[in-house]
Amino acid sequence: MKFKNRVTEMLGVELPIVQAPMGWIARSQLASAVSNAGGMGIIETSSGELDAIKVEIKKMRDLTDKPFGVNIAQAFVRDPNIVQFVIDQGIKFVTTSAGSPMKYTADLKAGGLMVFHVVPTLSAALKAVAAGVDGLIVEGGEGGGFKNPNDVASMVLLPLVRSKVDVPIIAAGGFIDGKTMAAAFSLGAEGIQMGTRMVSAAESPVHDNWKNAIVDAKETGTVFLNKFHSPALRALRTERTSRLERDPETNAMSEFGSALDLYFGGDMEAAIPLSGQVAGRIESVKPVAEILAETQAEFFETINSLAGSYL
Repeated sequence: MKFKNRVTEMLGVELPIVQAPMGWIARSQLASAVSNAGGMGIIETSSGELDAIKVEIKKMRDLTDKPFGVNIAQAFVRDPNIVQFVIDQGIKFVTTSAGSPMKYTADLKAGGLMVFHVVPTLSAALKAVAAGVDGLIVEGGEGGGFKNPNDVASMVLLPLVRSKVDVPIIAAGGFIDGKTMAAAFSLGAEGIQMGTRMVSAAESPVHDNWKNAIVDAKETGTVFLNKFHSPALRALRTERTSRLERDPETNAMSEFGSALDLYFGGDMEAAIPLSGQVAGRIESVKPVAEILAETQAEFFETINSLAGSYL
């Protein structure tokens, strides 16, 4: 069985599964694997390394002939020419995050791009729709990475936003397989975003120590930091993050550490390893194609099973 809805049609993908735009991680090696498997690979800009990003976009065109997109993380990319940069790369799909949808949406759409904005609350969703976005990525607080300090779980946020807007929704935060994808669709989504699952994928460029830490994590193995600062963070529990959890007065960003030593050097105490609660459900490192194929098959098995049992 195949997917056909607004997300697949708008993005031109076979599977309405988007890979999250993790800094330094969401580059051509991982993103091309996602696109080649039928999903939407995303190239990050949150690292701020725009010269490197330009090279990664060029690599994408050598590695895949499938659609892919770029994320503009506004809080981390302050280049005033970022919109023109993205347009110049020939990108057709962009996600915007960590900032106001009023800032770039009009210019991106004038450049012929399709824009989905990441929102953590209903009020943010309404502002994004008013700004003219084509769709939303509705992100629950159980997801990894940078969060709204007043976090709301996907089970509450997703149906609330769906009840107030008509644009397509991609659900983020807590989605890892076909069963959770079916749950997202039942709550009003037309696609899902995977972050932590992709960090732990075989094609992810991060060190095996981080992948293994995700596989070994319990369902209680993440911490929520910076509740009284901004941005808030969800990360794996380590000595560093456990200490920061007990010290709410300290802004965790001031002690983020050396990301590259963690990401690619494998020192789990060198920085804060951003991760979602779904780490507690990831049992092995798998290739991206296998992850997406299993998700697709389980999604249809789940909805067919429910229909057979209750209809």
